[in-house]
Amino acid sequence: MPKIAEIENTPNPNALKFILKEPLTWGIARSYDDATQAANDPLAAALFQIEHVTNVFYVDHWLTVTQDGAADWQELKRKIAEPLRAAPAADERSADIAAAAAHPVEDLSEADLERLDRINDLLDEEIRPFLQNDGGDVYVVSLVGNKLTVHYQGACGSCPSSLSGTLTGIENLLKSIEPDIEVLAT
Repeated sequence: MPKIAEIENTPNPNALKFILKEPLTWGIARSYDDATQAANDPLAAALFQIEHVTNVFYVDHWLTVTQDGAADWQELKRKIAEPLRAAPAADERSADIAAAAAHPVEDLSEADLERLDRINDLLDEEIRPFLQNDGGDVYVVSLVGNKLTVHYQGACGSCPSSLSGTLTGIENLLKSIEPDIEVLAT
């Protein structure tokens, strides 16, 4: 039963980040944009049953819930707390650890796999910690030639600055290792 340690605002006014005392997963991010995607995840499914919830993203000791902007956060926080407190804490020995191939990009040449590793290393060092601190994340969807497609998760998914400033920042950073790269968001 994860207990809520803290609730933080994010740069996205429609998203809140819940910091937990017990982990929900061990290094495995779960991101859902609607109830259909969350059907096999009891926690996310319960959260989508709450009116106004539009996105659920969680990993380890934190969860971000995004709403449609029409709900009062005070009331919504109380409703979110119920299924969150009822959710089981992650078992460290969980089989999920073995299955943690986090969004693999398929059909890449050996050279492109090396490029993707360098890109992910730079994202891990310079971008993801900041996005995760704000209740979100980003993962690579594809790498085709000089076009890198990324997908934002959690609070970043519907945040206006993600699709403008953050995307430009990611592209500028990656140009330090891939001068011709173009970064697109889905």
